Amino acid sequence: MNSARQPQRHGARGFTLVEVLVALGIVAIALLAGLQATAALTRNAQRQSDVLLAQTCAENELVKVRLARQLPDVGDSSIACEQAGEVFTVALAVRPTPNFNFRRVDAQVFKGDDAVLRLSTVAGRY
Repeated sequence: MNSARQPQRHGARGFTLVEVLVALGIVAIALLAGLQATAALTRNAQRQSDVLLAQTCAENELVKVRLARQLPDVGDSSIACEQAGEVFTVALAVRPTPNFNFRRVDAQVFKGDDAVLRLSTVAGRY
């Protein structure tokens, strides 16, 4: 009679330690992949912002060359440019061309020591 009152066990219920550890490992890998994707999106957003601000700096310097309405002197110069609280350095390089009526003007923009953008144009006699 005693054995009739005890419930019969058909198998253990619940998860084993190995199953829990495997599930934790899978969740950890998924979270790490999500973290890396989020970090990549953040870096790309910052890069896009830097390129936009650097393009503004470079275009400003190239427009200054055009508005001077004279052929720029051959040589290199460096100009500081502040946009949206960020400080960039614009390196202008003016080079001669085979046609003496034109000069090649390169504007390379740096943020710290990192090159962000390079724009080139040709300036002529006015």
